[in-house]
Amino acid sequence: MNSKHKFTDIRVPIEKDNPSIMRHEELCVKCKVCKKVCTEEISVYGHYDLEKTGDKAICIYCGQCANVCPVYSITEVSDVQQVKDAINDPDKIVIFQTSPSVRVSLGEAFGMEPGTYVEDKMAAVLKNLGADYVFDTTFGADLTITEEASELVQRITSGNGTLPQFTSCCPAWVEFVEIYYPELINNLSSSKSPILMQGPTIKTYFAKKAAIDPKKIVNVAVTPCTAKKYEITRAEKNDAGKYYNDENIRDMDYVITVRELSNWIKEDKIEFKALQGAEFDSLLSRGSGGGIIFGITGGVMESAIRTAYYYITKKNPPKDLYNLEAVGNMDGIREAQVTIGDYTINIAIVHGTANARKLIEKVKSGEKKYDFVEVMTCRGGCIGGGGQPKVKIPMADKVRQKRIAGLYNKDQSVTQRLAHENPDITKVYDEFFKKPLSPLAEELLHTVYSSKKHILGE
Repeated sequence: MNSKHKFTDIRVPIEKDNPSIMRHEELCVKCKVCKKVCTEEISVYGHYDLEKTGDKAICIYCGQCANVCPVYSITEVSDVQQVKDAINDPDKIVIFQTSPSVRVSLGEAFGMEPGTYVEDKMAAVLKNLGADYVFDTTFGADLTITEEASELVQRITSGNGTLPQFTSCCPAWVEFVEIYYPELINNLSSSKSPILMQGPTIKTYFAKKAAIDPKKIVNVAVTPCTAKKYEITRAEKNDAGKYYNDENIRDMDYVITVRELSNWIKEDKIEFKALQGAEFDSLLSRGSGGGIIFGITGGVMESAIRTAYYYITKKNPPKDLYNLEAVGNMDGIREAQVTIGDYTINIAIVHGTANARKLIEKVKSGEKKYDFVEVMTCRGGCIGGGGQPKVKIPMADKVRQKRIAGLYNKDQSVTQRLAHENPDITKVYDEFFKKPLSPLAEELLHTVYSSKKHILGE
């Protein structure tokens, strides 16, 4: 076959219309690093045949190839100019939300120690760049925890729910399942990721509270993740539009990575380290410690178990459930067993979809049996996302560990560590969603998945 993709024996092929990553052909030095990470850690390259796919490259949009490319030949697809245009449009209300991992990595781009917690400077710089509002995606993480834990409890206590329940907040992992293991789609939690819970909540609940026309709102997420750029374009991510019966209203409008934001700050000649800190805007600003650790492999699991414990027992968890021993290391697959009331819950934590592939095969063969599995595509979780500041490969795990420590330290220092006790979460349910898994929560906070096995041409 005469493929449009060149040098496929030494590098990953990338489609021109990929919404997350792109190749700058003139910079490529054919170093094979992108192929290595996609093959060995992500387990996508080498698991499809271009002849069978009709010469279409398979991608789950994780951006790890961009993260490891030493010469910036592979980068994210930038949305910064579109965001600038929205800021400069007097008819638009631009609302930024920032993911937990951003605040422990953004400082690296300005010479600060990895893991330095720069939440206040991050909020300040976004307002300096022209944001009308800056919200914390940790609020969205708490929403996800509340819904996902409720879903898990329902599956476990009903006795007829599909188990194991797999987490679904990592869009690259969801894409991996849809392509390679569509038989597990019903195992995926239907709960949306934090930015895609917070997005429609902003355009419905917040818009009503603030008396803003939702059609004027431009939702921008700052994330460590290139796959989020793809995720927000999925056809079904328009629940705010369905709510208003207006197909032009999307849940989220743009995603920019930490690298994009840091470059923007530098281009505007803002002295990041010298900034006076600012706070998030109110109403959708407060997040728990459980939401903060969403950015760490195992953090989603730990947070959801804390809240599931409360939903099952009507009591808050004991302190040993706040720091699950299995969460604290960097093994690719970790296991633990948690007793909650009359239920023994077998859990697994996985990072790297190559490791996920190994675990899935063991589950399918019956060798392993779990009730709840967290999967993150990127090593270390979102703190190692494809849009994070680059680090030298031999030092990568040291940097990841410092970012992890930055989030865990914050979780342990805040007074509110439980998502279901977050006052802002309680308020949004009381005033709008009513309760987890309610009809309106299902409409705006949950989603559907579909098989994409056909694109493999098998």
